Amino acid sequence: MKHILDTARLSIRTVQEDDAPFYLELVNDPDFLAHIGDRGIRTLDAAREHIDNGPVRMQATLGHAIWLVALKDSGVPIGMCGLIKRDTLPEVDLGYAFLPAWRGQGYAIEAARAVVDYARHTLRLARLLAITSPDNTASGALLEKLGLRFDKIVHLTPEDTGTRLYRMQLCAPD
Repeated sequence: MKHILDTARLSIRTVQEDDAPFYLELVNDPDFLAHIGDRGIRTLDAAREHIDNGPVRMQATLGHAIWLVALKDSGVPIGMCGLIKRDTLPEVDLGYAFLPAWRGQGYAIEAARAVVDYARHTLRLARLLAITSPDNTASGALLEKLGLRFDKIVHLTPEDTGTRLYRMQLCAPD
């Protein structure tokens, strides 16, 4: 486990195999399934495998990934937020998801703001993207608060009926 950063109320760190029970719960949350997609992860073994082949591998390869967000005081995992490089997008994108009990309390914006700052100042990324399903108005509003702006509808897979793409300039282009 590698500590990435802290905010006033949160600690953000890499995901590890021991987080499989939390990860399994998160990826099977009805809102996750509706807005992010069904990963087909139904067992702890599948969760561990997805953690290893996804966030752990991306962190080792690129130095960033989707990270676990925990309450700073107790260490209780409440969601994930981080920087993902997808094959279907030309730049790194901001991703996040929180369990239902922790939504509506400002945790997502707090974590996302810290991750955007990390992308800008630590990783020195020039641009940042984000995607949402067209009907996920809460996520779109959060992205706009962060300074990302809607760019266009994209189709990430042949069966994708449309995904909203947001864009943000982080650093002045060289």
